[in-house]
Amino acid sequence: MIPLHDRLAIVRRFRHLLADEAVAFAAAASGLLGSPASEGLIGEVLPLADACLFLEREAEGILAPRRLGNTRRPFWLFGVELEIRREPLGTVLIIGAHNYPLLLAGVQTIQALVAGNRVLLKPGRGAGPAAAALASGLARAGLPPGLLTVLDEDPSAARQAIASGVDKVVLTGSAATGRAVMAELARHGTPSVMELSGCDACCVLEGADLDLVSRALAFGLRFKGSATCIAPRRVLGRAATLATLESKLTEAARTIPPRRVNPEMAARVKELVDDAVAAGAQVAVGRADGGTSMPVIVVANSRAEMRLLTEDLFAPVISLVPAASDDDAVAAVNANPYALGAAVFGPLDAARRIADRLEVGCVVINDVIVPTADPRLPFGGRRASGFGVTRGAEGLLEMTAVKTVSTRRGRMRQHLDSYKPGDEAIFLAYVRAAHSAAWRARAGAVYALVRALARRDRMRA
Repeated sequence: MIPLHDRLAIVRRFRHLLADEAVAFAAAASGLLGSPASEGLIGEVLPLADACLFLEREAEGILAPRRLGNTRRPFWLFGVELEIRREPLGTVLIIGAHNYPLLLAGVQTIQALVAGNRVLLKPGRGAGPAAAALASGLARAGLPPGLLTVLDEDPSAARQAIASGVDKVVLTGSAATGRAVMAELARHGTPSVMELSGCDACCVLEGADLDLVSRALAFGLRFKGSATCIAPRRVLGRAATLATLESKLTEAARTIPPRRVNPEMAARVKELVDDAVAAGAQVAVGRADGGTSMPVIVVANSRAEMRLLTEDLFAPVISLVPAASDDDAVAAVNANPYALGAAVFGPLDAARRIADRLEVGCVVINDVIVPTADPRLPFGGRRASGFGVTRGAEGLLEMTAVKTVSTRRGRMRQHLDSYKPGDEAIFLAYVRAAHSAAWRARAGAVYALVRALARRDRMRA
């Protein structure tokens, strides 16, 4: 295994390559979305470079063995020294996504390599060029052959890798894909991290800056064609607030060019929007006609239980959901099957109180999406949005196995001997002396313990 210092040197050289060839890397990351160069630079190259720098600075400390000192050690374990180690898992299969083909797969791959693993990378649909650019860049940075293998985009490549035996799988994808992969993993007992779909909520409180909210929602609809797992999909607030937002969003939506979606997603959007309209919602702007060139669609007068609001969509669609109170909005967020992220807009103290009550993986206050690019931040969801995390210190530790080492010093090993008469009284007295609630009971137990030990010594003498 390559020493950690050398692994981090490879990461540093790769980061320099990212900077020197940023435009080429951004072009490789355009994928099926056909994103403009600015989105590739801001959404892929820059946060990946930041993640590399984070690892260069922090990985050694995160992965270092941790010794547990004598403080708070149970007295009866006197002489035992403990160490917690983080070791490589072996082979990590990373199943990538199509929407952020360089950033997501890149961070996960580099974290797995820094942790000392071998990596198999299965790119998402259309993400082969980004995976190839990542692998080429790491090779030019000095990564030895055989530590990173890029598989075919076809899902069968992942199935074959799982069947052949891997030590962990990290998947970024839809909830349906996650369930299918978990079924395969269950047959082999393979652990995993599942970063799955979102259907993220945006809670707009009284006193929120509605111009800011409108700009933020428009950004979520525009950036990457709204193919971001934590893009806002449901906006919850009072009816009067949403009426104002509807007007502002309608105006903003008309300035956002249509974006390309795949035929399956286009058909699904049409089905779900039609279903919502049949249940009483109204399309305020845009159209869902099944075409693959899709404008922004704003659906007003939606209800939390509609399929449009309880299924995952990677398309520029957003629904306005009237809520009679903040409590109702929180309840609607927490009842949704998806719990990847949420945004809250409003006065800071009130927004923080609402954020504390939301049962999701990440909350952004008075902004959307961008703050989660901080490389220190772990990222993961709950419920149908998956489990485990990627990125940050916690994401690096996900790529390791825990091993503890316990060392006994000194000659005392009385627990190895057969039980003797009087031992039960000693154990009982010790438990009460260490853990009884009342100080009088503890003091009495200490006295009983001293007497029991003296009695045992007399018997053995």
